[in-house]
Amino acid sequence: MNFLKLIRFQNLFIIALVQVFIKYGLFESLDIQLAMNNFQFALLVIATLCIAAAGNVINDIYDIEIDKINKPEKLIVGRKVSETAANRIFLILNILGVGIGFYLANTLGKPGMASIFIICSALLYLYASYLKGILLIGNILVSVLVALSILIVGVFDIIPAINTDQMNMQLKAMKILLHYAFFAFMINLIREIVKDIEDINGDKNGGMNTLPIAIGRKRAAFVVFCLGVLMVFSVVGYMYVVLYNTQYIILYFLFLVVGPLLYFCIKAWSAESKKEFAFLSFFLKIIMFTGICSILLYPMVVLK
Repeated sequence: MNFLKLIRFQNLFIIALVQVFIKYGLFESLDIQLAMNNFQFALLVIATLCIAAAGNVINDIYDIEIDKINKPEKLIVGRKVSETAANRIFLILNILGVGIGFYLANTLGKPGMASIFIICSALLYLYASYLKGILLIGNILVSVLVALSILIVGVFDIIPAINTDQMNMQLKAMKILLHYAFFAFMINLIREIVKDIEDINGDKNGGMNTLPIAIGRKRAAFVVFCLGVLMVFSVVGYMYVVLYNTQYIILYFLFLVVGPLLYFCIKAWSAESKKEFAFLSFFLKIIMFTGICSILLYPMVVLK
């Protein structure tokens, strides 16, 4: 159980579920030529989860002192799992993730694509050890990697299989994926800032230079509010331009994406306490999940 908490198994489950939705809910239903069979796709999911889990572990290792202040009741490394054991777990997960990724890339005849896993592993280590403490850089990097966990399915499943006969539909599928990756990037970026506001006391003690530390908690909260409003307008604009003739998808977005985003903005405007920002962080995770789930409805939009 301590191991599952250390690797953040709930977050890993969501990553796996989203990738399954993309593969079987979007790509397969479009009846386009794909590169990966079921076994190869399973390898992609496992490799992604191993790299992501390793990133969670190394982040906890470097955040021991900070977490003693920010969330002492949730401290795992140094209390429930020794630092030595955590480092071994980090190393094993990275070896598994990169190794499986290398094997997968070779089975697809694209050995160079294995570098994606190596780069992601290195970036997660750099984030935990150094980049996390640099103003906005760590927030942006983590958000890019979250977006990449969505894009990587298309990179491995569509790009190696692109052909002239189905290129138009294959590129449409990749375009949809890019839209969702951008949505995930923005929601996660807002969530990272919210988490920094929540953890401002421990981050100060740890010598971090997060946005709330640099400009103050209230100004950072205003930035969060503005980004939330920007996301509302972006999603509404997307609905108007792309989904205007598909009523049930518009209703889905209104009630499960736009509505929750508006509620988030209202709560962000007045949020002050650590508990309120913790709620906003959790609520953004729900918005991201409901937003990504809408990808299951897209085959009807593309095929219409």
